Amino acid sequence: MLPHIASAVRMAACCIVMLVAGAGHAADGQTYPITIKHALGTTVIEKKPQRVATVAWANHEVPLALGIVPVGMAAANFGDDDDDRILPWVTEKLEKLGAEKPVLFDEGDGIDFEAVAATAPDVILAAYSGLSQADYDTLSQIAPVVAYPDAPWSTDWRTMIRFNSQGLGMAAEGEALISSIEGEIAGTIAGHPELKGKSAMFITHLNASDLSVVNFYTTNDTRVKFFADLGLSSPKSVVQASVPGKFSGSVSAERIDDFDDVDIIVTYGDKKLLDALEANPLMAKMPAVKEKALITLGRDPVGTAANPTPLSISWVLKDYVALLADAVRKAPDTVP
Repeated sequence: MLPHIASAVRMAACCIVMLVAGAGHAADGQTYPITIKHALGTTVIEKKPQRVATVAWANHEVPLALGIVPVGMAAANFGDDDDDRILPWVTEKLEKLGAEKPVLFDEGDGIDFEAVAATAPDVILAAYSGLSQADYDTLSQIAPVVAYPDAPWSTDWRTMIRFNSQGLGMAAEGEALISSIEGEIAGTIAGHPELKGKSAMFITHLNASDLSVVNFYTTNDTRVKFFADLGLSSPKSVVQASVPGKFSGSVSAERIDDFDDVDIIVTYGDKKLLDALEANPLMAKMPAVKEKALITLGRDPVGTAANPTPLSISWVLKDYVALLADAVRKAPDTVP
């Protein structure tokens, strides 16, 4: 173990009464040890974790959704509109649980290993993250780490729940959580039949002063995967660009006809961007632009929740679906 990390763990441990459980069957019926294979190695959970730390984006939402308050979690660095470094759906859950704010890890310059070690965790959840092998190896000196199954930042919300709940020894509860969220999604979109058969495209951050290239997320990205949850398809241009391991694509605006089958455009921006799109002779040829079937998201909670996470889905679902439905009502009839 790295000396400074080892010291931090020892110091924290002196102040903490650790609960110890033997191998075999826990009180909740879970059999230990638990073995979890992922992209960065194999993690073994020897006993029921009592102290849970999470790093990277949204992993803390899984234990919170299952009634467990992490000892430490990543501070919000996007979409935090009140500067408390916690997103609103997380604040609401903490209040419901009657819990104090956990230790917040500042990850602006990467993982704060010493801060994580100081919380003396039994397990570290990172199923949705961009951990490097070096990051994983260092964190593993502190506690067992649940990393992503396939590639950095590609874990969808269901898999995030499955992997992180396994790390908690709560796989069955994780599946129940997934079913509950799926039911909520189904109930919401049932009230918007106008979404059926429509296609949506999530364009990455456009520059109003340079619209010569259209950059977009592929079907490998979690934002686009959320479209599928909501009953929306991806246009052929996006599907063709969605090769394994590729999360974004780019097409010259000179090939704007490639996007004739796009019913709805979602992107990050403001009115200035919308005005620029409508004024641009090439971009204005897109049916979705021509019909104003565009949704612009900001650096706020709704914009953040377009990338779905276990707690944010319920918080944003009705509003986000309403935005999509409104865009559909403006969209031309296209043939995917």
